[in-house]
Amino acid sequence: MLPYDLLPLDGVPQSILVVVVVLDWILRLVALGWIPHNRRPSVALAWLLAIFLQPIVGVLLFLVIGSTRLPRKRMAMQAKMNDVIRENTPDAHILGNAHEQLPDWVESTAALNYSLGALPMVGGNSFEIVTDNHECLRAMAEAVDRAEDYVHFEFYIVAVDDTSRVLLDALVRAHERGVRVRVLVDHLGSVGYPGYRELVRHFDRSGLPWRRMLPVRPWKGEWQRPDLRNHRKILVVDGSLAFTGSQNVIHRSYNKRKNLRKGLEWKDLMIRCTGPVVAELDALFTSDWYSETGDLLLDEVTREVPDVGGPVLAQVLPSGPGFETENNLRLFNHLIYNANEQIIIASPYFVPDESLMHALTTEAQSGVDVQLFVGETSDHVLAHHAQNSYYQELVEAGVKIYRYRSPTVLHAKFVLVDDYVSVIGSSNMDERSFALDLEVSVYIVDREFRRRMDAVVAEFHEASTLLDVEAWKRRPLWQKYADNVARLTSALL
Repeated sequence: MLPYDLLPLDGVPQSILVVVVVLDWILRLVALGWIPHNRRPSVALAWLLAIFLQPIVGVLLFLVIGSTRLPRKRMAMQAKMNDVIRENTPDAHILGNAHEQLPDWVESTAALNYSLGALPMVGGNSFEIVTDNHECLRAMAEAVDRAEDYVHFEFYIVAVDDTSRVLLDALVRAHERGVRVRVLVDHLGSVGYPGYRELVRHFDRSGLPWRRMLPVRPWKGEWQRPDLRNHRKILVVDGSLAFTGSQNVIHRSYNKRKNLRKGLEWKDLMIRCTGPVVAELDALFTSDWYSETGDLLLDEVTREVPDVGGPVLAQVLPSGPGFETENNLRLFNHLIYNANEQIIIASPYFVPDESLMHALTTEAQSGVDVQLFVGETSDHVLAHHAQNSYYQELVEAGVKIYRYRSPTVLHAKFVLVDDYVSVIGSSNMDERSFALDLEVSVYIVDREFRRRMDAVVAEFHEASTLLDVEAWKRRPLWQKYADNVARLTSALL
């Protein structure tokens, strides 16, 4: 309600007060029928709560950030790219012959991903797991230094510092020796970090072709929804080698004083990819470059996904507001419901919607070993408190929650199912990654790779503490209050 008792009412005509009250209730009633249209009830209720508490502020916020869709022009460009990919790909959700009989649910997952993201599952791939942020920056720089034809670089956060400079300088060197270098950097994702301004000067001086993704610079006629971001991390070299995963191009402290003061350092996971899956990651970069520049780049990328059989099947799934559906959420739910033995999830921001929460608790109650790795500390206060509010229900259903010990900030993102499936990518388990951010996931079907991921899980176990639900229930009352309030906003995070 409007705080009418706080308004200076002396001398205000009664007719004006009546008009204010009537307009206030009209606003609420219109919102009641307007907000829920094509939205999940949890999201609609969160917006309605904001509007009923603060009608004018709530409505203004909804008009600015209430939609989860990119502008029609950009959606049309995404659809065009999907058509280009489909036209140059055999009409099948799996290319090549699998080297072993796969469970039906593994094949149905590939069919789901193909339907959602237009890219098939392909064999003949290989992957290297990289868990050290700075080592990965050096490995990417070495790959760029070996580039002969082109380099495609797309990251959410990029800034110049002593550790990232090795890769950023390699990009400039490649450009100077005639390699076709294309760089995409999310604008709002990067702009607040020390070293971003130097990055702009560095790239502008070099003449290297680069663009801000989803820029918000109205003084230059560039305006996007500020909360819709491109969260992908992709590096492709000559169409034969790619890196993707959770890591940004910045020192693992993110260079902020408060992080340095607390000793916070981010823990990521990246994969180095070779094989036909590289063409799929490149297709995703091409789509994003086209969306930002209108240039299709069809003369410098592999337009056709190679039909290669053999072991290590993999498939790229793009997701985000450029698609009509929440692709990554559908993939995760499908995998969870089809698990028979084990589900292991790592996510720095775990704020599940009802469907994901129901899937995890159902599987845990059915006897599946469900393990969830989250961070003991976080850089996002609201998200951290919101995820805390889900722990008790999860543990009581049988989910084992491991909290990666502070001061390390867990930032790796993966889903492992049984002894077949691994999903590595940029996507968190929260509403932002499901609906608001452009994400990339790599679905890998291979027993040997899955066993290698067990070594990562073992390392995480060593660095984590199993949540004691009884001790958790005794946490201070103010923390429980903060957790519950943050949970109310979780659908909008």
